[in-house]
Amino acid sequence: MTSQEEAVSRFVARMPAAPPTLADVAELAGVSRQTVSNAVNNPDLLREDTLARVQAAIEQLGYQPNRAARSLRTRASHLIGLKIAPAQENTANALMDRFIHALVDTSREAGYHILLFTGEPEDPLAGYDDLLRSTAVDAFIITDTYLGNPAAGWLRSRRAPFVAFGRPWEDESVATHPWVDIDSAAGAELATRHLIERGHTRIAWIGWRKDSLLGEERRSGWSRAMHDSGLATTGLASRVEDTIASGRAATVALLDEAAPTAFVCASDTLAMGVLHELYERGLRPGHDVAVTGFDDSQVAQTVPPGLTSVRQPLEEAAVELVKALEGLLGNPPYVGPGVMLQPTLVVRSTT
Repeated sequence: MTSQEEAVSRFVARMPAAPPTLADVAELAGVSRQTVSNAVNNPDLLREDTLARVQAAIEQLGYQPNRAARSLRTRASHLIGLKIAPAQENTANALMDRFIHALVDTSREAGYHILLFTGEPEDPLAGYDDLLRSTAVDAFIITDTYLGNPAAGWLRSRRAPFVAFGRPWEDESVATHPWVDIDSAAGAELATRHLIERGHTRIAWIGWRKDSLLGEERRSGWSRAMHDSGLATTGLASRVEDTIASGRAATVALLDEAAPTAFVCASDTLAMGVLHELYERGLRPGHDVAVTGFDDSQVAQTVPPGLTSVRQPLEEAAVELVKALEGLLGNPPYVGPGVMLQPTLVVRSTT
C-alpha cells in the first residue's frame, strides 16, 4: 500500500457517517477550503497539479458540492422543470414513464436534474408561475405542444428559457424556441407499408378525433402509403377517443361494414381494443386479421401473441433535448433549428 493509499485509508476510517464535506476534501488534499471551492467552480484558477490533487480527493471521497450554496453563488440551480400529467385510465400508454427515465439519465450526465411538478388539469399554466417566482429552475421542458396551448407563449413572454418535446404546430418555420419531435406520419406509414408488403389491400385506420393534430398527422402516414400503392381508403377510417373501449367499438363497425384484413392504429391502446374484438369473434391476430399499434408500450411487448408497434426513439429525443438546453443556457445562448427524429417498426406476431 502506498503512502497516499494509507492516508486515504486512515482518513476514511475516521470519517463520520454523514456525506463528505468541502472541509473533508480540503483536509485529504492538503489544501485550503477556498482551493477546493475553486476546483469545483473556477478550475482555471488552479495549477494543474493542485487541481488534479483536489479532483482525486473529490473522487475518492465521493464528494458532491452543496447544490443550494452553489446556486446562491452562480445563480444557477441546474434544475430543469418538467410538468407531468396523471396517467390516463383505460389506456395502454406508458410513453411518459419511458421518456422521463431517459431524460433523467441524460440530464444527469450533463450536470442537470429534472424537477417534476404537476398542476390543475383545467389550467395549463398551473405550476409554472410558482417555479419562476421562486427561481427554482433554470429552464423548462414542455411536452404539451398542442395547438392553442398557452404555455409556450406564456413562458416566452416572461423570457423563461424552455425547450419543447413536440413541434410548434402553428408554424414551425418561425419558432423562436428549440424543439425536438418525432415524425409520427412516418411511423404510421411504416406500419401501413409493412402490411402492404404482407399482401394486405384492405387496411383500416383507427385514429383519434379530428381536433388532434398529432392524430391527423399519423392518419396522413396511413393515407399516403395507401394512395401511393393505389389502394382505396374510402370507408376504412375511424376517429375515436383514445380508449380500449373506443378502439373495440370502431373495430366492430369496420369489420361489419368494410371487412378489412388489417388494422393500423394511432396508439397501442386502440390496437388493444382491436385485439379484444378479434378474440371475441374467434379471429386470430396475425393469421386472420393483422394489427399494428403505435408507441411500442409494455403492453405491446407482453400481450399474446405480441403486438407489432411503432417505436419512438425517446432515448435519442432526450439526448437532443438536453443538447438544446445546453445551447439555450450557454453564454451566449444558442437556439438551433428544430430536430425531427424518425421512428422504427417493431414487428411481432400480430402481423
